[in-house]
Amino acid sequence: MPAQRPDLAPRPPDHRRGLAARCARIARSRPFEVAIVVLIMANGIVLGIETYPDLGAARPVLHGMELAFRLAFVVEIAIRVLAYGRRPQDFFRHGWNVFDFTVTAAIFIPGLHGDSAILRFVRVARVLRLVRFSPGLRTIVAALWRSLPGVAGFLALAAVTFYVYGMAGWLIFGSRYPEQYGDIGRSLLTLFVLLSLETLPDLIEQGLAVSPWTLVYYVSFVMITVNLLLNILIAVIVNSMEEARRLEMTERLSPDYDEDGDGVPDEVDRIALTQRLDDLRAVIAELERELRIDRDDGPGRARHHSPER
Repeated sequence: MPAQRPDLAPRPPDHRRGLAARCARIARSRPFEVAIVVLIMANGIVLGIETYPDLGAARPVLHGMELAFRLAFVVEIAIRVLAYGRRPQDFFRHGWNVFDFTVTAAIFIPGLHGDSAILRFVRVARVLRLVRFSPGLRTIVAALWRSLPGVAGFLALAAVTFYVYGMAGWLIFGSRYPEQYGDIGRSLLTLFVLLSLETLPDLIEQGLAVSPWTLVYYVSFVMITVNLLLNILIAVIVNSMEEARRLEMTERLSPDYDEDGDGVPDEVDRIALTQRLDDLRAVIAELERELRIDRDDGPGRARHHSPER
């Protein structure tokens, strides 16, 4: 059996027997994962088919399939919760489990019936569950989540930059081009569209009709926002993705020594293991440098440095 991801199902200790052990084995099995992925994909296909107006006799069939999907997902969640035995609350320790439970249970909220927009949104949200079955997608989502503090700082800096350039554009072009710079809202919208650089030639041409110095305004805006700020955003996301990848790697390698037997290493254990891996890489790099120096010295010099007997 291939190695299973620790966040999908618990790995109960050996003393746990009975229903919990059987449910845990089912939840960890590869056929169970494949079956759930197939159901999620089939659910997405059915949702796409339902967007067509004239379905005729196929509509009752699609409705029956929707009821079958609901039953299957409820059974899946029940198996995964029962796998935790006497500690079902541990199921909610992981974000993806909470998301799966919420999406599955939301369909039974009173008032969500018929063909309402909220019900369709909840059904579409099931397709997002495919993310949890792909380590690569999970790493990307974790990286985006971890990058939120850095992105917030970036958005604050971008907002200040846009506001300054928007006010400057209103002062320079407000009386000449009121449709584009007549107020701060239109000025900001014009600058936001300018991020695509498609309107840059037209705006430069309009600016040169006012003054040649307006070229400095547009060139500096493009250099600061399009080149500098966007590169900062990319750097924040790439750094967060690297951290998420390292945590994903240590999550697979770290054994679980917790007493609750949930099969998931603690955050402290993962961070400690990451630091140890970094220290080990540094030691290996130092040994490689020393061995390279010894090879450069040659066998004669190596014997010269060896102690005499």
